[in-house]
Amino acid sequence: MRQNISGNSPYEPIIGFSRAVRVGNQVFVSGTGPVGADDADAATQTKHILAAAATILERAGSSLEHVVRTRLFLANTEEWEAIGRAHGEVFGRILPASSMVGARLLNPKWHVEIELDAIIPDGKND
Repeated sequence: MRQNISGNSPYEPIIGFSRAVRVGNQVFVSGTGPVGADDADAATQTKHILAAAATILERAGSSLEHVVRTRLFLANTEEWEAIGRAHGEVFGRILPASSMVGARLLNPKWHVEIELDAIIPDGKND
């Protein structure tokens, strides 16, 4: 069974996407930018995104501790360490599979955009 989860972005209907999609015991979180923290530094933007991801994962029945993959898109690859350290604060014990890729992001103020894949723990698969 598929469950589309909205993040209430005004761009969802225009572009045709959901903030997250849950299928069975898997949750796929769309690329998430630091909306609301546009003027923050790279590390703060990363933390802001991961907090938003935690909220959407919770709505899907999962959590950051159940993330199995992250994809980080960096506007400036020279900021990899600041972004990586902020990522590591959350995932240092979880150790999901992860990628960092240099990319031109939609908002020129953004340093990073992140996608996540997670699972639903056993016993929560409604």
